[in-house]
Amino acid sequence: PPLPSCHCCAPEQEPSPSIAQVVLKGSLDRLLPSVSSGLSPRKRTTSRCKSEPPLLRTSKRTIYTAGRPPWYNEHGAQSKEAFVIGLCGGSASGKTTVARKIIEALDVPWVVLLSMDSFYKVLSEEEQARAASNDYNFDHPDAFDFGLLVYTLRKLKQGKSVKIPVYDFTMHGRQKEWKTVYGASVIIFEGIMAFADKELLKLLDMKIFVDTDSDIRLVRRLRRDITERGRDIEGVIKQYNKFVKPSFEQYIEPTMRLADIVVPRGGGNMVAIDLIVQHVHSQLEEVSFRAVALASAHQAQPLPQTLCVLESTPQVRGMHTIIRNRETSRDEFIFYSKRLMRLLIERALSFLPSQVHVVQTPQGQDYEGRIFHGKRQITGVSILRAGETMEPALRAVCKDVRIGKILIQTNQDTGEPELHYLRLPKDISEDHVILMDCTVSTGAAAMMAVRVLLDHDVQEEKILLVSLLMAEMGVHSVAYAFPQVKIITTAVDKKVNNVFHIIPGIGNFGDRYFGTDAPPDWSDGDMD
Repeated sequence: PPLPSCHCCAPEQEPSPSIAQVVLKGSLDRLLPSVSSGLSPRKRTTSRCKSEPPLLRTSKRTIYTAGRPPWYNEHGAQSKEAFVIGLCGGSASGKTTVARKIIEALDVPWVVLLSMDSFYKVLSEEEQARAASNDYNFDHPDAFDFGLLVYTLRKLKQGKSVKIPVYDFTMHGRQKEWKTVYGASVIIFEGIMAFADKELLKLLDMKIFVDTDSDIRLVRRLRRDITERGRDIEGVIKQYNKFVKPSFEQYIEPTMRLADIVVPRGGGNMVAIDLIVQHVHSQLEEVSFRAVALASAHQAQPLPQTLCVLESTPQVRGMHTIIRNRETSRDEFIFYSKRLMRLLIERALSFLPSQVHVVQTPQGQDYEGRIFHGKRQITGVSILRAGETMEPALRAVCKDVRIGKILIQTNQDTGEPELHYLRLPKDISEDHVILMDCTVSTGAAAMMAVRVLLDHDVQEEKILLVSLLMAEMGVHSVAYAFPQVKIITTAVDKKVNNVFHIIPGIGNFGDRYFGTDAPPDWSDGDMD
């Protein structure tokens, strides 16, 4: 599936290494023991390389390291906190390599890899000058912003979205743009001071110390700082002897006693990694999304007051007759679907706040009307792919409306909806958001989309969910989880069959609209 555009920036041009650096790198490589690995070595000049997409491709699967699982129960709240693994060890001990091998061996789809390197403090001018001359201690606890780190990790553990700073090692400072990361099934947090803060330790479910020989760590650090960060060998050795080695002995090595597991030799120790993975699997409970459970308590209840169904006029009933008919041609299906969409959007706009406004007519008379009353504008967000067909109707009635997109697909193994793509306009938090999906059966994808909007600080009462057709189950699920979200649709069908298709339904809206063939296990709207 496509990846979030905010994570797919073009790679920055790095300066070409000199001949001396190339020769030195080859010499240093020969000093290191060979480690068999299917993973490419880490190479970065920032705490997160812009050229790296938020995923890790392994021999088994693609693991989305910036993805989002649907950990929401029928109340719209997180059903289980993430499992957090803390990785500590000296500089260049192989923590990131161990983390990536654990991720590959775990074989779970949603993982966040959080590096402590992102949380270096912003340096003053005087500290910048010291850092440029290798006289600033980056291996001291005071070099890290533990307050921001604890706040960030706590939010991630709770399944919230967070913004993480990007630290530039060549400039010794944070970049202007921060990156957005979402909660996941497993969070792996690595850093030299990962065990140095009491509040941080409380958030770790498993603590691992990577113990690597000091000579190996020095060679790795020389290779990294010279070839990747453009530093000279004298400066690297000076910094190592003055700060890195003493800090390791004083602050890092003593925290080994806090570890649940010590991994000798780093990423080459597959026996230790296999044992870690077995333990994590034993701790992780299978959390599956059971759509039926979401609305089971409300099956006999009346439809919620937050629901608005278009009046069933002869025109509306006639259009439903055409688009529900399996014999309707694609052209006819598109034409009458668009007519319904226009009516639906117009009805949804009537729920936006308005105020009295008096204007003067060409005849010089006052007319008391109404205008939109809001601090910010209206934003439309479509749940791909079927929801995208509603965008033209919104654009036709809302001039200069901003559009966002969310792709949610169902995991065929677990039955869970999963977020694969997200593009939202900046500063969406104060906007009134019209969330569009053509059909809603269980409400799974709609709930997830609402939760994502809330993670971006959109106010619940400012979200309008619009859909051409909904099942009662989906209405109850969304309304129960998010009682302040307004739901607008043209019709509500009573039943959902055992594979979550709306009955009598409309078929697979996306396939009928775009002229594609539905797979044998197709499903309506939010299971698309």
